[in-house]
Amino acid sequence: MKSEDTPFEGGPLDGRVLPVLLGPTGHPPKAYRVPVPDAAGGPPTVHVYRRVPRGHSKRLGLVRGWKYLYDPEGAPTERLRWPWSRPDSGPSRKPDDPAG
Repeated sequence: MKSEDTPFEGGPLDGRVLPVLLGPTGHPPKAYRVPVPDAAGGPPTVHVYRRVPRGHSKRLGLVRGWKYLYDPEGAPTERLRWPWSRPDSGPSRKPDDPAG
């Protein structure tokens, strides 16, 4: 498997550069979770880092690399959005639709 040295900013891994495995597209995962065990034996605390571009090229604006920023809220990742999926909000049909 291929890996890339990726810097981390904020949180417990601030300033560290760790090798992160790349996916089949050559990009690291969008979210990186670090479980930290509890000293009292309780459930581990999970620190979440989000992938952001490290920089862009001058001419084309392409992403030159990735880094991870600490997300203190640790919000869950968005669900996959497929082109054939319906949006979550609102009814699926119009109320005056004769077919429905």
